[in-house]
Amino acid sequence: MKYDVLDMSLADAGRARIEWAQRDMPVLAEIGERYGREKPFAGIRVGACMHVTTETANLMRALVAGGAEVALCASNLLSTQDDVAAALVKYYDVRVFAIKGVDTETYYKHIDSVIAFEPHITMDDGCDVVSRIHEDFPQILDGIIGGTEETTTGVIRLKAMAADGALKYPIVAVNDANTKHMFDNRYGTGQSTIDGIVRATNRLLAGRTVVVSGYGWCGKGAAMRAEGIGANVIVCEIDPLMALEAVMDGHRVMPAAEAAKEADVWITVTGNINVIDEAMFANLKDGAIICNSGHFNVEINIPWLRENAVSSRTVKPLVEEFVLADGRTIYLLADGRLVNLACAEGHPASVMDMSFANQALAAEWMLANRDSIQPGVIDMPRDIDDEIARVKLESMGIKIDVLTPEQEKYLGSWTEGTV
Repeated sequence: MKYDVLDMSLADAGRARIEWAQRDMPVLAEIGERYGREKPFAGIRVGACMHVTTETANLMRALVAGGAEVALCASNLLSTQDDVAAALVKYYDVRVFAIKGVDTETYYKHIDSVIAFEPHITMDDGCDVVSRIHEDFPQILDGIIGGTEETTTGVIRLKAMAADGALKYPIVAVNDANTKHMFDNRYGTGQSTIDGIVRATNRLLAGRTVVVSGYGWCGKGAAMRAEGIGANVIVCEIDPLMALEAVMDGHRVMPAAEAAKEADVWITVTGNINVIDEAMFANLKDGAIICNSGHFNVEINIPWLRENAVSSRTVKPLVEEFVLADGRTIYLLADGRLVNLACAEGHPASVMDMSFANQALAAEWMLANRDSIQPGVIDMPRDIDDEIARVKLESMGIKIDVLTPEQEKYLGSWTEGTV
């Protein structure tokens, strides 16, 4: 099977949206133009498990321009844009296995279709392809050169694999590149999470209390944008340094069970399990809205909610109402899956421009250094990170200073002291 998408008649609409996103992705476009000339991926098969969006489509186009054969599946049950999936198959020669709203069984069948492609390079967003290859398809490991990982949750899983001695090939932690997590996670997740909540609920956030669990880069972005729209923000954290930073940024910080009493909207972005659990459900006020922008839908204890609700119903698309025994009502968005992709369109193209430039260049670096790198989680090379930032500034028409020879000499000297 060369593809499995919802409806090929959507391809023209998808192509128009892909081209619209491309206009705001100049760094990736420049890389794609070079790839078209140099063909660094000639003879290479790339297997990608990522959110099938307009931005991802432009990454796939760059890889194809570079000579790669590409197979793509979704990294979330609700994140696929079906018109984009059809356009990639019809116009851009990408094998796509992705349909929005599939069940878990079909989701993994799509992943298996990408694995059956026997990729030389994997591109993952959450480590589902990598873990499935290691657990169920070890026979293809010898043919894999390396991989890349897009998100925090995936890097956590990969580091656990490496610590157990289970990871059998090298993977670049694209998420940890400065031009990825400092921008994509903060500005991309921040804006798109609020966008998803507003689209799903049409609730005014100004004057309401928004609780954010997790104050990493994604949490910082969500809190920043919630505050910017007029919400009162409470942060819940387990890391004292992050909690202190949240206080210094002007947010209230308190334990989750206490924050539950004030929450009008609750956003989880931790990468951990059962962040909203029984103790928090017991304290949530009537009408509270809960949602997740972490990669997996385990951050909210949805099984507890389903087991303890006396009734439930869908009141709007992707808005589920649960009535508890004491009469309180709780609203869950997007089945606890990525609210920014399930209820909106995910990150804006301009920020994914840097993230996917990192993906493309990390894969190229992996090929160029295939004989010298060992299995494990590898940091993004700093020179690539810096070059992406430079090109991004250039595309924005922004110039910066450079060191003079005198300044470079001074910074390299240890003999200068107080005069």
